[in-house]
Amino acid sequence: MSRVAKNPISLPAGVDVAIAAGEVTVKGPLGALKQRLHPSVTVEREGSVVAVKAIAGAVNANAMSGTVRALLNNMVVGVSKGFERKLNLVGVGYRAQAQGDKLNLTLGFSHPVVHQMPAGVKVETPTQTEIVIKGVDKQQVGQVAAEVRAYRAPEPYKGKGVRYADEVVSLKETKKK
Repeated sequence: MSRVAKNPISLPAGVDVAIAAGEVTVKGPLGALKQRLHPSVTVEREGSVVAVKAIAGAVNANAMSGTVRALLNNMVVGVSKGFERKLNLVGVGYRAQAQGDKLNLTLGFSHPVVHQMPAGVKVETPTQTEIVIKGVDKQQVGQVAAEVRAYRAPEPYKGKGVRYADEVVSLKETKKK
């Protein structure tokens, strides 16, 4: 069994896990998430603890047990606390404005960029150069942040563009004569 899968998942108060027919549903104060299980893995609930076990002899059972445990833990954290990703805009005239489920970006193009947020993901702009993306699904929050960053990734000479708040952009030296 993988070292990750050996650790049980403790359920915080207000989070409920339902296991049925190859699918796990996690419900909490922030929402509900579903995940299909891999056939070489079993999930058992004992009180306020969820354990993931590999089926002996199955192909990739060891690896998939750790993967399923990590996915289930992310679901539990998502429905109880939620996930957020922060982005910063670096550049003269680069601005962001949240309007409902849309994010309006001014990134130096000849046209404004409007990004539609998927269901379950919320966006906030505390300042014109900061973007906060929130949601219960870790994968979806990260994907939306990557899509917004891809509109204008940080360039290597001046560092202008959309970057993650914790991202470090190493700048290149310019060409010398």
